[in-house]
Amino acid sequence: MPVNIPRDLPARATLEAENIFVMSDEQASHQDIRPLKIAILNLMPLKIATETQLLRMLGSTPLQVEVTLLHMATHESRNTSPAHLDAFYATWEDVQDEYFDGLIITGAPIEKLPFEDVGYWPEMTQILDWSRDHVFSTMHVCWGAQAALYHHYGVGKHELPEKIFGVFDHEVLKPRAKLLSGFDERFVAPHSRHTDVRADEIEATGKIELLAISEEAGVFLAATPDCRQVFVTGHPEYDSDTLDLEYRRDLASGQQIAVPKHYFPNDDPSQKPVIRWRGHGFLLYANWLNYCVYQETPFDRRAMRRD
Repeated sequence: MPVNIPRDLPARATLEAENIFVMSDEQASHQDIRPLKIAILNLMPLKIATETQLLRMLGSTPLQVEVTLLHMATHESRNTSPAHLDAFYATWEDVQDEYFDGLIITGAPIEKLPFEDVGYWPEMTQILDWSRDHVFSTMHVCWGAQAALYHHYGVGKHELPEKIFGVFDHEVLKPRAKLLSGFDERFVAPHSRHTDVRADEIEATGKIELLAISEEAGVFLAATPDCRQVFVTGHPEYDSDTLDLEYRRDLASGQQIAVPKHYFPNDDPSQKPVIRWRGHGFLLYANWLNYCVYQETPFDRRAMRRD
């Protein structure tokens, strides 16, 4: 079943070429079902690439998904054209009176900054607070996960001596967790971050369950027992060349950057990387949409309020 996106969105051609089922408002209006209303708060600088990656994940399920793309009103994007944002994006102020079945908050390349030093942090905290009453389940990714853990639970982030960068092996801690339904006992996923959240500090909240971890990369997946809040520290949505492009960008800028671990064949950057994580990436997003959103969200979205 399809993900409903604007006809002219650049991601559409890429997804259709990959046989991801997408449709427009005109087609969706003829289907006698209520689609899941999902918002994506896209904090990444290369927004079109991130849109395509996330829409690919959402379009792999048998559920109709209506997507609203959001950007920060208090931050000017330098890597995405104003025309693209005007055509396809809204701000939180535009939708603050609406209710959503699900929300995805992406990462952002600002990990080393203290949260309070981020220019759009006041707006971010408003969105995080709003999500508790206007969104049934929120998936926070990478920096988005760190920001939510800090704001909602006081869990801090810790700068690392070396960037966690590569494709890492993970262990499933709770195989009966709905988010991990169908997962192998061990799976791989990409990471790319300079900071970390610690398992013991997450567990100390008494409100969040650790679901999957990596010996090398640390916490990967955690969630509240009711699945209203999901935290993903890695990037199962990444394309096969995303880490390669990041590595070569940093080299070209003169940064000291190590070769991504376990990514290139024989750890040789001259060889083409092979994608090994997409199956579990699709599964994670399908499980989130099915078990955390579709099977739990009320038909009348206004009934999701917690007050």
